[in-house]
Amino acid sequence: MSRPYYIFSNGRIFRKENTVYFENEKGEKKAIPVEDIDVIHLFGEVNLNTRLLNFISQQNKPIHIYNYYGYYSGSFMPKNRAISGALTVRQVEHYLDFEKRIFIARRFVEGALFHMARNLRHYSETEQFVEVIEKEMANIPLAKNIPELMSCEGRAKDAYYQAFNRVLRADFTLEKREKRPPSNPVNALISFGNAMVYSLVLSEIYHTQLNPTVSYLHEPGEKRYSLSLDLAEIFKPLIADSIIFKLINDNMINLHDFEKDVGYCYLNEDGRKKFVQEFDKKISTTVKHRKLKRKTSYRTLIRIECYKLIKHLLGDEVYSPFKAWW
Repeated sequence: MSRPYYIFSNGRIFRKENTVYFENEKGEKKAIPVEDIDVIHLFGEVNLNTRLLNFISQQNKPIHIYNYYGYYSGSFMPKNRAISGALTVRQVEHYLDFEKRIFIARRFVEGALFHMARNLRHYSETEQFVEVIEKEMANIPLAKNIPELMSCEGRAKDAYYQAFNRVLRADFTLEKREKRPPSNPVNALISFGNAMVYSLVLSEIYHTQLNPTVSYLHEPGEKRYSLSLDLAEIFKPLIADSIIFKLINDNMINLHDFEKDVGYCYLNEDGRKKFVQEFDKKISTTVKHRKLKRKTSYRTLIRIECYKLIKHLLGDEVYSPFKAWW
């Protein structure tokens, strides 16, 4: 089975005949098994050329690029051979029709809040925060428009992040959620984890006929794949946040795994490697799927979620968000 491939060092990627190599700054070369990988993640400063990109495109492999601080910058997405004009028309129809759009948007928020509450129930002294999230879940059907729906999600997230100080060990605290830029280790972990889930969802969307720029909860806009933002809402608590809890509470990560700049905190290379190692384990973990009656990885669950959305858009099956049952 194909898997993600991560490059943390500086250097260059190049193609020689039908093989792809990574060469670090010391001149050490390593072959990249393109036929065995699903996607390439670049965290270091890596040079590449059009000869390589043409080959990667032929192999149908996306490349996700992260900046100096380890946060998502953009992607090289090969020409999507699975794209469907008919499905894109349906996606746009469901965006333009208010009732159809808000139905889908509500389902995304429902899935997100379900997994937030699920995470907190594993820990003591979080009941008051779970109650707030459950109250906002009840408000989802009452939201009259997208801004009201996003406000509902925002209030639930505020309560969710307040509960982190009851969940995490004492030397990791979260006064408030800060994104641009994250100013402390917990915010840095959340931002990094969310970026990883976003790029994972984008990779899975790419393997379907969905158009990643047509979305429902987040407003479609230039320079972003907003459908990835939508679907990632369901999986960020389930994947990224559970990894954060494990890394911190099992003493797998410490304050030496972070760097601080002026008003900015980010994972250093060691910290990123630790997170990515657990991320890789997590998305490869399998569970017995209740409907399919077979073991399914977390990564495949995201692909299945894409297909569920497609069935809804085509009128074959009403969309219901994924909710972990274990």
